[in-house]
Amino acid sequence: MQIISISSLKGGVGKTSVTLGLASAARAARIPTLVVDMDPHADASTGLGVQQDAVTVDLGTMLAKPRRYQLADHVLPAGWSENESPHAPDTATASTHQPILDVVRGSSRTSIFERPTTRTRELRRLSQLLSSVTRYGLVLIDCPPALNGVTRMAWAASTDVLLVAEPSLFSVAGTERSMRALDLFRREYAPAVQSTGVVVNRVRMASKEHKFRLAEMSRMFGDRLLPVSIPETSNWQQIQGAAWSVHAWPGETASRTSKLFDEMLTSVMRPSKNRRERRPSA
Repeated sequence: MQIISISSLKGGVGKTSVTLGLASAARAARIPTLVVDMDPHADASTGLGVQQDAVTVDLGTMLAKPRRYQLADHVLPAGWSENESPHAPDTATASTHQPILDVVRGSSRTSIFERPTTRTRELRRLSQLLSSVTRYGLVLIDCPPALNGVTRMAWAASTDVLLVAEPSLFSVAGTERSMRALDLFRREYAPAVQSTGVVVNRVRMASKEHKFRLAEMSRMFGDRLLPVSIPETSNWQQIQGAAWSVHAWPGETASRTSKLFDEMLTSVMRPSKNRRERRPSA
């Protein structure tokens, strides 16, 4: 099972948007996927159309007592409808089963773990919850925009970490610091992390500044920079507000964006030569 943390130590770069875009691409590819919403704001849960019920508990509650809960008993299906998607496979050739896209609901309770920590017992809370999960091929962890105990917990449970940046001075500098912090953390506390990468979001190719920053990141991160970037789109907030999959949203702009997320998913999924090449040196 591949476990990818989607992270950024700077807020507002579209980290949750990338998580939702990858979830949409995985759903379209019919890869059984679990989204773990570790951000206390729980925006990924909202964007996935998760409906709270009286039976399942939120992630923060499970993290507080990981031995008490079986995570598989507390996942919820995403609220995205298969019937909405114009890209859904032909029923004559596709499986009759709905694609699996489940969510571990986020909540403000997760914030109790935001204190910085490197204690092994704290870092392994999410790993312990995920250890009994077997039905998924992919797990996407939406992390909070900070290097705190919650993010470290996610990194420690992951096989891969994807940092999200935007083409601006502060974001590039913050991503470079994040990469250095991640490399140090991986060596000591997260040996299971096999590769790290950077994806650029909200790109305006007509902007000279954005072109300059893209070239700068290419020099800084080399083959860790994903070959696909996501342009700034005018309807993204509308898509998220409606709690729809980008692959289901009508219009040429959404169609182009969904294809970019398909490419991104291909570039981060293993087995892949590119993924091995992005592995940081020890």
